[in-house]
Amino acid sequence: MQRNFILTDLMKTGENVLYEQFIKMHSFKDQTFDCTSEYYMLQNYDLDTYDRKFAIIDRSSMGKEHPAHNTEYREELDRRKKLLYSQGFKFILATPWESEANMNELTLYPKQTDEILWSGGVSWFWFYMYNKHKDNKFNFDHSNKKYDFLYLNKQPRSHRKKLYNKLFDNGILENSLYTNWPTRKLPAEYELPWAQDYPQYGMDQDIFEKPYNDTACSIVSETNDNNNEIFMTEKIWKPIIAQQLFVVHGNHLYLQKLREMGFKTFNNYFEEAYDLDRDPDVRINTIVDVCDRLRDAPWQDIYLQSKALRKYNHDCFFNKDLLSNEINKTLNLFLEFADSSQVSS
Repeated sequence: MQRNFILTDLMKTGENVLYEQFIKMHSFKDQTFDCTSEYYMLQNYDLDTYDRKFAIIDRSSMGKEHPAHNTEYREELDRRKKLLYSQGFKFILATPWESEANMNELTLYPKQTDEILWSGGVSWFWFYMYNKHKDNKFNFDHSNKKYDFLYLNKQPRSHRKKLYNKLFDNGILENSLYTNWPTRKLPAEYELPWAQDYPQYGMDQDIFEKPYNDTACSIVSETNDNNNEIFMTEKIWKPIIAQQLFVVHGNHLYLQKLREMGFKTFNNYFEEAYDLDRDPDVRINTIVDVCDRLRDAPWQDIYLQSKALRKYNHDCFFNKDLLSNEINKTLNLFLEFADSSQVSS
């Protein structure tokens, strides 16, 4: 049995509680993880008895409010890092709310050689949405569909603009509920009842049944559409929780990754070849063609035939063992980083 120690927030400025909850959901049989967020209580631990030691540097907030903009913060961070490095600590630069691509665009927080980047991947938002909704009782009803698509666009991104413009120009959104924030929002009856001016910070992961009940299929507009990573957010987990059909505009092989994680997709009911298109622009064109054909789909028949599949996906999402397996993969990256660093040093 190997023992690991993790200081879950070196500067105590961010998401240490969530990080510890994430770590505790692992299912390793040969690893233990002791966690604390208290830098000034490290003397209470016999650090020499651990096989690996980590310190998490939180970068969950990228805005101007993050203390990393403060000179004294950076100086104190460097001081603590040097001290912990001398004691064999490895460092995790934690940005699980973001993709690796998004982080690489930021010059304020360049990753150092003694750090491993913890970006969102596929496990973080699954973990977060699982804990947020595992005890919630929803009232989803797919018996009567008024609209074709639910298509939500919040943060403007170039790939989202391209797909939105093509869908709009081809008239595919004429009978759909869609947003193009900040200029177009959903009708008030389809917004979260407890949000006066949605979307607000922290409400993206909330779920309101009505838009999912009244639309036949979600067009999931993910954060990135690149070919070098797969980043899954609440945008895919919402329709899975709602047991709704979905088309995904995301990374190359996004659906394949979803299937590898234990879920099923709808290739028996409509075309999903867009997932194989490496060229992002080609992928957009294929998605537009799929959505165009789906407007005439027999929704009631598809929902009846796919009932077992949709329920299966819902149950997979709330399967703690499957989630723990993905959390293990994330944590294993940290373990491998520490082991490889020890060998190279």
